[in-house]
Formats: sequence, C-alpha cells, structure tokens
Amino acid sequence: MRVSRMSTARYVGQSVQRREDPRLLAGRGRFIEDIVVPGMLHAAFVRSPVARGRITAVDAGEARRAEGVRAVYTAAELNGLVRETWWSMAGPDASYAPGTGLAAGDVRFVGDPIAIVVADSRYLAEDAAELVEVDIEPLPPVLDVDVARQDGDLVHPEVGTNVPTRLPAAPDPALDEAFAAAAEVVTETFVQHRYLPVPMETRGILAGWDPFGERLDIWAGTQSAHEMQAFYARLLGLPQNRVRVRTPDVGGGFGLKVFSMRDEWAVVLAATLLGKPVRWIEDRYENLVASSHSRDEKMTLSGAFDSAGVLRALKAEHVENSGAYPYAASGTVSGVVGLCLPGPYKVPHSSYSAEAVFTNTCGRAPYRGPFLMETVGPEQLMDAAARQLGVDPLDLRRRNALSAADMPYTLPTGLVYDSVTPLETLEQAAELIGYDGFRAEQARARARGRHLGIGISLCVEPSAIAFGAMGTEGAVLRMDMSGKLQLALGSSSTGMSLETTMAQVVAEELGCDIDDITFTQGDTTVTPYGAGTQGSRSAVLYGNATRQVAETVRGKVITIAAHAMEAAPEDLDVGEGRVFVRGVPSTGLSFAEIAQLAYAGHDLLPPGSSAGIEAVTRFKAPPLTFCNACHICACEVDTETGLVRILRYVVSEDCGRMINPKIVEGQIFGGVAQGIGGVLYEHLPYDEEGNPLSSTFADYLVPTAAEIPEIECAHLESPAANGLGVKGVGEGGAVASPAAVFNAVADALAPLGVVLRGTPLGPRQILDALDAAGA
Repeated sequence: MRVSRMSTARYVGQSVQRREDPRLLAGRGRFIEDIVVPGMLHAAFVRSPVARGRITAVDAGEARRAEGVRAVYTAAELNGLVRETWWSMAGPDASYAPGTGLAAGDVRFVGDPIAIVVADSRYLAEDAAELVEVDIEPLPPVLDVDVARQDGDLVHPEVGTNVPTRLPAAPDPALDEAFAAAAEVVTETFVQHRYLPVPMETRGILAGWDPFGERLDIWAGTQSAHEMQAFYARLLGLPQNRVRVRTPDVGGGFGLKVFSMRDEWAVVLAATLLGKPVRWIEDRYENLVASSHSRDEKMTLSGAFDSAGVLRALKAEHVENSGAYPYAASGTVSGVVGLCLPGPYKVPHSSYSAEAVFTNTCGRAPYRGPFLMETVGPEQLMDAAARQLGVDPLDLRRRNALSAADMPYTLPTGLVYDSVTPLETLEQAAELIGYDGFRAEQARARARGRHLGIGISLCVEPSAIAFGAMGTEGAVLRMDMSGKLQLALGSSSTGMSLETTMAQVVAEELGCDIDDITFTQGDTTVTPYGAGTQGSRSAVLYGNATRQVAETVRGKVITIAAHAMEAAPEDLDVGEGRVFVRGVPSTGLSFAEIAQLAYAGHDLLPPGSSAGIEAVTRFKAPPLTFCNACHICACEVDTETGLVRILRYVVSEDCGRMINPKIVEGQIFGGVAQGIGGVLYEHLPYDEEGNPLSSTFADYLVPTAAEIPEIECAHLESPAANGLGVKGVGEGGAVASPAAVFNAVADALAPLGVVLRGTPLGPRQILDALDAAGA
C-alpha cells in the first residue's frame, strides 16, 4: 500500500520531545481553575441523598439570605429555559433521557442535582448549599438491570419504558446450521463491573452572558469545543455564532468530557439569568458519584467450534446499564459493538442483540474504549473455550486469527478490514514474552505451590470514528510575514500531544523547524469546525487534514519561489526553512524572503496568484479506520490473600505509521494502566438502597505507579489507506488490557477448579471464588 512521500523524513516517525512538557512539568499549564474573569461568581450544588423519591418541598430561603449569596435556583427557575438537548453524534431522534437541568418533582439517582447556589466564592456557595432544606419521600430504587428490564417501576415514567434501546438479532439460518453442526459449543456469560474515568482534573465550566450583545462566552474543560458550542446554542435557542467556547489545558478526559452534563447546563442557565460569569469546578466526591459511570454490562456469548478448534459461528447478547441520565443517548455503544464482532477472528457467521437499560444509578457516558465489550467478551470466551476444548489459548487463537494475508476481509456484519495484522501481533507478543518458557516456569511454580497465570487479548479496534458530524476535520495553515507558520485545528486536546504531533506533520511536509510552528485549538471563534477528541480520531482526521493543508502551503511557497528565481517548480525542494534548487541548497530563498514577497511584494507574484500564504482544507475519512494489538499479561495470584501481582506485561501494537513512537507508547501505557485498574482495583458498587459505596479515593482505588508494571512494547506498522498511513491508538491500550489481565488471573486459578465469569478481581472477589470452588 502506498504512503505518500514526505519532504525530508526528519520529523514524522521520530520520538520528538513533547512540546507541551516544559510548561506542564513546570506547573505553568492553564486549566479552568486558572481562568479568572472580572465579576466572576462561583457555584455549588444541592444534590439528592437518595436514589429515587418524590421531592415534597425545597426551602432555599435561608440559603438566599446567607452571606455572599447572589442566587439559589431550582428546577422552577431554570428548567423552563431549556429548549433542545440533543447531541450531533446521535442526532435529535435518538433515545435520550429527559432533558432537564435540575431534578423536578422527583430524584432519580444519588447525586441528582436539585438546586444550584451562586455566591461570591466557592466556600460561601458550599456553606449556603447546606442551608437548603429538601424534603424527599423515598421510593424503592430500580437498581438491578434484569428487574428493570421487566418495566415494573419506571426510572423515567415520561419515557414509558426502562429499555429505551433494543437491537434484536437478525434471523440467520446459516448461523443456526453452524451451531447445529458444531463439534463443540462453548457458552459463557461475562459481567463487567461499574467503574469510571476519574481524570486528574475534574470537570469545570465558566460561563458568562452578555445581555446587550446576547452572546454566551464559555470556558470549559471539554473534549469537543465545537460540539459544546452547538449544544448550548440549541439549549438556549441562540444562533450558533453567538456562542463562543474556549478550552484551555485539559487534565484528562477519557470520554467524561465529550458531553456537557446536566449540572453544567445549570451553570450556563444561571449565568444567563444573572448576567454575570459563573464558574463551577467539580469536586472529587461529585466526580465519583454524580458525573458519569461506565462499563457495568454483561454479555452472553456462544461459540460454535468444529473438531479442529476452528470457530464457525458466534452469538452475543449484550445488556448495558445506562443509569438514569446516560450521555449522549441510550444505547449508542451497542451498535458499534455489534458491528465489530467477531473482531480479530475469521468467523463466517455471527449474530448480536443488545438492550440499554435505565436504572436509578449515575448515568453512563463513554470511557476510553467505550465499545470494549466487543473485545472483552470474545477474548474471555476464547480462553474459556481453550479450557473446554483442551488446547492452549495461544494455539486456539493461532487457528482462528486473521492475518495480513487475509486482507481485505469482510466481517459477517458487513464491515471490511483492509489493513490489520492480528496473527502477526499475536506472534510478536508471544515471542516478546517468551510464551513457551513461561508455560514451563508456570508448571514448575505450581509444583511448588505458586499460582502463575498468563492471559492473551487480541483486539481489532474501530478508530478514527468518522460519520455524520464527525466525518470530516478542517485545518487552517498560515505563514506570517516572518516566514513562521500558524496552524489552527478544531481539536480539543486532553493530553494526547497534538501540539507536538501536528507540528511534526507540518514540519515534515514543509521542511521547516518544528519550533517555527505555533498551534491553536479549542476556540470556536478562531478554529475550523471540529468534532474534537473522541473515538481515537486525532491522528487520522487531524493528522491528514494537517498534511493536506501543509501540502497546499508548500505548493504556494514553491510557486512564489519559482517565479522569483526564474526556475521550474519541479526543480525546487524545501528544507531548513528554505526553497532551493534540488541538489544546490545554497541557491534559493528563505521562507522569510518568500513571505515578504507574498505580503509586501505582491505586485511581483506570479500572474493569477493571490497575496499572502495561507490555506484552508477539510479531510474526509472513511467511517472507521481499524487498528489492532495483542496484549499478554503474566501474573501470580496469592491464594492466601487474594492479591494479584503482575509479573510482566507486553504489547504488540499496529497503529499504522507512527507519527511519534514515544507518544504512541505513552498512549498505550496509559490505556493499560486504566485496564489494570479496572480489573484489579477500581469499583463503584451500590448498596440495596442505591447508595454509592466508593465516594472517595479511600474506597475507589486508582492504581499508582507502584501497582503498574513496566510495560514492554513492540510495533508493527501496516499503513492505513490515508495520506499519512496512520490509524488511531488512543483507546487500544484500554480495550485489550482488561481481558488480558482477566485471562491471566483465570489461568492461574483454573487448576484449582476456580471459574471466573466477571470482574472486579480484587482480593475479596478472588477469595470468594476460591471458597466457592472449595479451594
């Protein structure tokens, strides 16, 4: 597959030091907490302490009289201002929870916002919030997904059902025949527990309303400034160009900051009523209890295997707990999960059904790898099948995995892979970890009473999601009069180093120094429309838009230089910030000299040329660009304490051409850490009354550097069918890692008769499983 030639090959593919690091490591980053505007007020929320109940009275009189309080608003004052609450990703006709900012009449989960207090400081607002008296008549909460599916008590009576999204499986006689003819059918139900993104920086928003110009100005820690602009224009019934959203540095998003949530709506509405800027910064309790939760789903899978251990058909039934107020729409995850089955395997027939269910818990939102049940379920099934069939999990995957020689490959769902390498990454990872040697060591350890395990997880991950409003991305590149370059993208970086990688692309195409490029993003007034940072889109969409716009600028620079030098354009090249005759670098013009011609000496430009040097472009991507990886985890389980110690963790990653290998590996490391945390440490359960039981970091355990092993990476680079040859990489580490860790623990405990079918796998759960097995 052809990858377009870059000019000098100095930057793309190199581990260039991140340009963001000096300011961030020196504490010079600028986050929402650092944004201060004149006359700014501060908000705090009164939240429901019960999961379900009727609000019988709200008395805010004493709070309104408290020191420094400017306003206390409830649903009666704010909800009537709400016009439309839908998201471009899902569209206005998707299944949404009721679009109310504050709880009105009843509450539907612990943490449901009931009132917003606005005061001169956050301290005064918090004190006054405690003075608001709310009487709630508790009702039995709807917590169990299977109970909720029966549509007894309704979480949202106005919706009329607890199952707003149902995706039935399509009839397939060939699939039924494959199961009837199977030598072995393996069926398991796997449960993935509830955990959540917990970025270092919690959510934050600062909104100011200009009543004279009827303009809304928002500073927000968001992953999509332009989507937020469109949303609040709809919410308030404003023309979109009267809403400006700016995003400073963002301390992590992971999906939590893609969509603006109901409490943030209330901040904006309060600002419009007061005509003053209002800022709210989420505290960690609110982040854990009332922002968004993720995972909390189960999948029943059946695999039909022939006598040679080849998978002939796969069925999956998926149920996801959407909570009370999911974002953006209920069931948005399910469709992509179904399309991507059966992932990295050659399977002639598959079927998928799904339901998304409302419960009286915190709403579901995307979390890094929101479609990962497409990997977690089948990968855990493959290990269960290997045990049932009596073969090694590595060998079973070798019999079934797709390889580069199979490309292009059409899944039974109709999706087409054109450049993935599951078998090749499997072999690379197995060699890197020394798979056969570990199996020998494992046998010796078991003889000594130690319980070692190894787990494999293959994934093919849909990246660069590009359909509807997410289908294109724009770029603007301008050379100023000094010959320096200014790039503007519609991205909203949350730590994935776009400031570095996009400058690498420009520098590569234009042959200039990376320090000659400045980068602007996260401001709806000065950047082209962009869907932002979500769906592992940045390298493919923003990278190729940047390459295209740089290519256009390069062409204009060469045209001006050729005319001035009386040379043929095809005889010229660029490098070191100059245009020169190929083979004679000393004969040429600097970018500064060319820029002077373009702006000041425009009468000397070639006929038909416009003054200045700038370009605007939009890149259109295919709906999905697939990346793939293999993760292998080796662990030891202490059967006395239930503790799991990871011994080694290796990754073979194919994300196409790497713009910056160091940044690619940083993305992998972060995703693996989140996967390890999700399986072994993080858990947010509810009690029978709907109370969240992990509302602080004393209970919700996020792994630290001490718990995360050294992660070893190897790479394949099979280029995708785009100009840069790149694929997404942001979510792959989080997608593949949970099954690798789960399978390693299950492998360690299988000789003891322990069968694991769900997470978390903390010490208590492991000891309970050992007890259940009589081990």
